[in-house]
Amino acid sequence: MDPFAGVLPFLHVAEEKSFRRAAARLGVSTAAVSKAVAKLERELGVTLLERTSRHVALTREGESYAARCREAVDALRAGREVVARATGVAEGDLRVSASAVLAPPVIAALPRFRARYPRVIVHLSVNDRLARLAEEEIDIALRVGDLADSALVARRLCAPRWTTVASPSYLARKGTPASPAELAEHDCLYFVTPRGKPRPFAFREHAPLEPDGVLYIDQGDLLLQAAASGLGVAQVLDFMAAPLLRDGRVVELLGEHAAPGAGVHAVCLPRRKSVPRVRAFLDFVAEVFDPRDGNKIPPLRRANEK
Repeated sequence: MDPFAGVLPFLHVAEEKSFRRAAARLGVSTAAVSKAVAKLERELGVTLLERTSRHVALTREGESYAARCREAVDALRAGREVVARATGVAEGDLRVSASAVLAPPVIAALPRFRARYPRVIVHLSVNDRLARLAEEEIDIALRVGDLADSALVARRLCAPRWTTVASPSYLARKGTPASPAELAEHDCLYFVTPRGKPRPFAFREHAPLEPDGVLYIDQGDLLLQAAASGLGVAQVLDFMAAPLLRDGRVVELLGEHAAPGAGVHAVCLPRRKSVPRVRAFLDFVAEVFDPRDGNKIPPLRRANEK
């Protein structure tokens, strides 16, 4: 019996309490994970997981086996990291978690990272939930907002601001607001947070504004597309709007009232910070979100500028 066959699928199911989510982490089908775990159980001669249509739980034997498997997997990873540090070569699989608003600029710049580090394979998971770095084997997570987990090593990437935008065609049709209060006369587009609440428009020295909206959407890139199509006025973080501002598909409104946005950070576990591929990617994303680089975040074209 191969002592490692089925171990990772089993551990992922045990951690996720779901065959489907375990399969997504491994990049394989749910059927493949189920088959691997079933084979492992047959070889061991015990039931490791109790399964129902709605629930997956470890048996007593499964809990004991999972604990030993985690120790073995951690030891193997530690061995690989010792070798990587000794050679100083950035190589191997790198697992990154990023929110939907942070992923596009990273993906756009990945060819540059690949040119520098051709032996690093990036596995990027895009979602708006907070990744559990240790449990999900995530090397780096890119996050917007406050950091609650003090056990993580954090690198501040940028301090963006909220940028209010609309398309030239919309402004030609509806006019340009001269103050935040005038948004009440406009068609407003809202981002819906993971908690299901629309995010109000934020401006310096103004209380949050919630004019009537014509669109409520939970995807930042689609919110920008809606603004570029002429549907109305949206507010996003500046680096999100940069490509559309660059090509003139949208222009900035009320820039003199722009409010600071939540900070953007890259976080990792302390023991992984010195791994060459992790260190290389941390330096790379710091460049991507560096506001001093005009190729990434251009000077903003405002509505009153030619």
